[in-house]
Amino acid sequence: MEFSPHEWQDDYQKDNPLLLIFAPAMNKQILPAVSAIILNDNREILMQKRTDTRKWCIISGHVEFGETVEEAILREVREEANALSEVVRLIGVYSSPEYTTYHYDDRIVQYVVSYFEVKLLSSIPPNFKNEETEQFKYFPIGALPADLDLINPHWLTDALRGASGAFIR
Repeated sequence: MEFSPHEWQDDYQKDNPLLLIFAPAMNKQILPAVSAIILNDNREILMQKRTDTRKWCIISGHVEFGETVEEAILREVREEANALSEVVRLIGVYSSPEYTTYHYDDRIVQYVVSYFEVKLLSSIPPNFKNEETEQFKYFPIGALPADLDLINPHWLTDALRGASGAFIR
């Protein structure tokens, strides 16, 4: 049986309860994104308190046209933390709509996130802030802040497993 793009989309929306709450006229997009876990020598996790949500998260951002996902995460660390870094490994690719879908005023975006372990090559300047970053702080693995931004529930366990292959979630 052959479906037109509109028929397939309508059937997909009917079968996917998450999409049933969306306004039919809302612009929907799927976009590439990146995120990084950064650990210090004490195995504490670097967390960023964002200015837009006022919640804690790991460094993340969009992939810009013409760059690779690796280039994107290195740029994001440079822009958001004013620090140089290098990619240690790819942890996984995350695309579960439940954890990667964001609702904006004019659109709904599902991100496909390439998640990396990254090592800082330079220090974040003390008390560094910018338009995206209110604060940076290292947290012990067992004492992460309660006010975490939307994030895949597997992000920490996947990163700490040290698996040789990448996770797909």
